[in-house]
Amino acid sequence: MTAFKARHVGSLAAALALTVAGSAAATAEAQDASKGSKNAAADLREVMFVGNNWDGTADVIKSGGDLAKIGRINVIPDKEKRIAEINADPIKWIYFTAIRNGVGEGHDQYVDDMYSTPDDSAMVVSRPSFADVVSIDLATGKINWRFPVSGYRSDHMAVSPDGKRVAVSASISNTVHVLDIATGKQLGSFKTGDKPHENVFSEDGKYLWNMSIGDVNTATDAPWLDWTKGDRKITVVDANTYEQVKVIDMRERLDAFGRKDLSDAVRPVAFTPDESKLYFQVSFFNGFVEYDVASDKITRVKTLPKNPATSEDRTTWVNDSRHHGMSMSPAGDKLCIAGTMDDYATVVDRSSLQEGPLVTASKPYWATVSGDGKSCVISESGSDRVTAIDFATGRKTASVEVGDHPQRVRPAKVPADWTGPSAG
Repeated sequence: MTAFKARHVGSLAAALALTVAGSAAATAEAQDASKGSKNAAADLREVMFVGNNWDGTADVIKSGGDLAKIGRINVIPDKEKRIAEINADPIKWIYFTAIRNGVGEGHDQYVDDMYSTPDDSAMVVSRPSFADVVSIDLATGKINWRFPVSGYRSDHMAVSPDGKRVAVSASISNTVHVLDIATGKQLGSFKTGDKPHENVFSEDGKYLWNMSIGDVNTATDAPWLDWTKGDRKITVVDANTYEQVKVIDMRERLDAFGRKDLSDAVRPVAFTPDESKLYFQVSFFNGFVEYDVASDKITRVKTLPKNPATSEDRTTWVNDSRHHGMSMSPAGDKLCIAGTMDDYATVVDRSSLQEGPLVTASKPYWATVSGDGKSCVISESGSDRVTAIDFATGRKTASVEVGDHPQRVRPAKVPADWTGPSAG
């Protein structure tokens, strides 16, 4: 072999050795990363956050099974400071008092909605009476950041599919703010109809839907006075630019379907897994509506049973609700409906729209899905409980006592050994 060939063979052998060594190192690094990822996942447990609106607390419960309580978080550790600020500002005090006496049913509204951050180290909470969103450290119970919304009341939230952004409705300023969930910095905002309520990100994260419900705490509840409730519509925006993509006026769609009698105030909603259909509840109605997204038409309306004991005086229904709260099974074949003023919940077959057993519940206010996807989980705001109903049988499987007036229930994760903050 010539010296030239020998040098190049040696060089090639050295290069191969480096490549093999590099590949081995990369493989080892990948394996370590994989182990780290698995260990990190193993160190977390799936739970549910339950917002106790009138308490100012959030219970953390198991995400399935017996729904056993794991811990509790004080979501208003800064209460004295916030109250002092409100008392020092006459306008803030007027709105704070109006919220208590109106939508709060005589109570301050301390927690509406909540989610965990992507690293599962904190809970992000909207606090209506304090008109803000805060991030609370799960380990210490202390506030990481606070974002005051425009206007004087915060409401429903939604988290983007990647977990990095949280959208919150500012119900008095008719605005949705979109925040960086880690820092609380505003990334954008957009205007909505009157009293923005629920927010939903599309699964691909490209769009953000907002449903406005109008004035729900006035006494002008007779059908012929529906026009007094304000400008109610669905606003769809580009989730990156926050520019308006589409506005959907359900008044036009309901009228075209022959249901001029129904309110166009869209309340809780549920998309099918492929997002081709949107199901939604409206004010004053014991049932729900099916809307086909592609054709932009209402396709079916389902009326559910009335409770004979429920007063027909619409002014006695809480914030214009009749039914408030719905979720869909992961397979998309079942809907779970919270019949708020009728004191029941039921599972409905999505194909036939046939309801299952009516499960007695005290003013159920929200519905979500258990961690294993097998059950619908409702909040019973009238009895301070959270209850699970099996999607397959429609029967109640578990129930647990929580704090005062539970409303939103959201899936989340916490450290595996977590039982509550170490400091208030």
